Amino acid sequence: MKMKLSVPGAVDQWFNNLAKRPALAVTLAILWLVLIGWVAFGWHLGDVGLVDETEPLFAEASRQMLVTGDWITPYFNGETRFDKPALIYWCQAIAYAIMGMNEWAVRLPSVLAAMGVVGLVFYAVFWALTKEDELEQTSRPARRYLTAGIAAAMTALNPEMIAWGRVGVSDMLLTGCMASSLLCFFLGYASKDTRDTSKESSPFPNKWYIACYVLMGAGILTKGPVGIVLPGIIIVAFVLYLGKVREMWREMRPLLGLLIVLAVSVPWYALVIWRNGWEFINAFFGYHNVERFTEVVNGHSAPWYFYFVVVWLGFTPYSVYLPGAIAQLKFWRRQHWLAQERSQQLGLFAGFWFIGIFGFFTIAVTKLPSYVLPLMPAAAILVALLWSDQIKGTNTQSKKLFVWSGWANVVFLSALGIILINLSQISGRDPAAPDLFLLIEQSGLPALGGVVWLLCAVIIAALLVIGRWQWLISVNLLGFAVFFIVALMPTLFLVDQHRQLPLRELSAIALQAERPNEELVMVGFKKPSVAFYTQRQINYLQAPQEALDHIQNQTTKQVKPPSLMVLAEQSMFAKMGLQPDEFKYLSTKGAYSLIRVPLKKIKKQKLDIS
Repeated sequence: MKMKLSVPGAVDQWFNNLAKRPALAVTLAILWLVLIGWVAFGWHLGDVGLVDETEPLFAEASRQMLVTGDWITPYFNGETRFDKPALIYWCQAIAYAIMGMNEWAVRLPSVLAAMGVVGLVFYAVFWALTKEDELEQTSRPARRYLTAGIAAAMTALNPEMIAWGRVGVSDMLLTGCMASSLLCFFLGYASKDTRDTSKESSPFPNKWYIACYVLMGAGILTKGPVGIVLPGIIIVAFVLYLGKVREMWREMRPLLGLLIVLAVSVPWYALVIWRNGWEFINAFFGYHNVERFTEVVNGHSAPWYFYFVVVWLGFTPYSVYLPGAIAQLKFWRRQHWLAQERSQQLGLFAGFWFIGIFGFFTIAVTKLPSYVLPLMPAAAILVALLWSDQIKGTNTQSKKLFVWSGWANVVFLSALGIILINLSQISGRDPAAPDLFLLIEQSGLPALGGVVWLLCAVIIAALLVIGRWQWLISVNLLGFAVFFIVALMPTLFLVDQHRQLPLRELSAIALQAERPNEELVMVGFKKPSVAFYTQRQINYLQAPQEALDHIQNQTTKQVKPPSLMVLAEQSMFAKMGLQPDEFKYLSTKGAYSLIRVPLKKIKKQKLDIS
């Protein structure tokens, strides 16, 4: 088989010319980052409503923070919300003040965090390869630009990053802080020229280390101690492996760094504890941190191999290259890595980053797919460097790993395509939209997506046969972009139309029809999006008898409201024992109905409902 691993001559010459025009090169790089960032995170961002259950909790807590002016204690629906620290609420509230209270503003912090990571991945990979070329006294601009561009694109265009980069929750903001702090550490570490024999030492760490510490503090303000614990574990493990403890202690000034971290994060914690005391300490540190790591919380348990599946699917379609990318690091060859210059250790550091986060959350008892989101940039760097070695063409073992990964790519994409084409045989049922899966099947979107992946599998197989291996990742990137545009996003619109749109429409009707002092009660389910879209407090009642008792209690008050509104599934009203003449339908949308119950028509006594 004839191997053609180098970049084609015309492409190589184009990048050589581009390298001679730095301003144009920077402009094109920025345009590339904006393009992939917009496709992944910005396109149609505000055209899909808030997704129950979690996103509206953040959105409404941030709205209440802006409305009440209380920037210390988060509230949702009149109750304190200590699930997460304040940074995400501050960011969303500021976005509201600038853009208004809408879906764009809710999700803007996640979008900016995601695009920030994508840009920093590009810069770190490009910088490391530039340093490598300088050490080897060669110039390979095509390899530098293409590898950095591919690493950035894989960071953005994967299911995990897109899913969390498009919702207004704290996960992407944490990933932005954590991943950026790790990248800043590496840039600070690698920017020190080990050939410099100067004895002068600054009392302060370099600018990249300072940025690393600031971002760790921001991570603590986003999701708690994990913001420093995880980056700390990864950095310490990396430094111990290289045997540079004393050197890095002098260089990083960790005690000064800890002061920076505390200066960023402690003030809010001190204020919220001062105001709420043990209520905050028990809820946040006890329940949402210690218990999540040591016990199953909210039923979020999973088998030990859970994150193997999450990473495999969440980093689709590039995940098949991860085993080869990690294998080529050869952690057991410590002397090899010790002989490398710092700038040549990006792959090693990305390996510690990936394994550190993967291992930490595998040990944790509570498991959620979003927990491993911060390792996705490391995965993209690892695969991009594996691909880059094919351009360099000096590592025979790396070539074999890449070829075998390519054939695994063909098998995986073929299986994925077949599954999507036959999705109707494995689909389930959503109680909030009973006909949703049938409508998705009838739309033909899963089959269309399956065809996209089968076509990609055929193209990748053909490239492997003719030896054009350098195009494999590009086909995956293009295939994912096409799949996202023609199949995934239209499916998301369909889900929103049948699952969330009815609640938004009923919220608008309730807001327009409400009377003074009229209560809005939701029975049988809890959809926080209604609280955000009605911008009012909702009384959530689970059981029909509980709702009926509540209505009867309203009739016994000395100063009783004339009526109340009830939002529930239509079958719930009969279970509540309400007679047709005791309420009025305001509207029915999808599976839900909104009614008004005039309290003067409710009989004083009703039979209990079994």
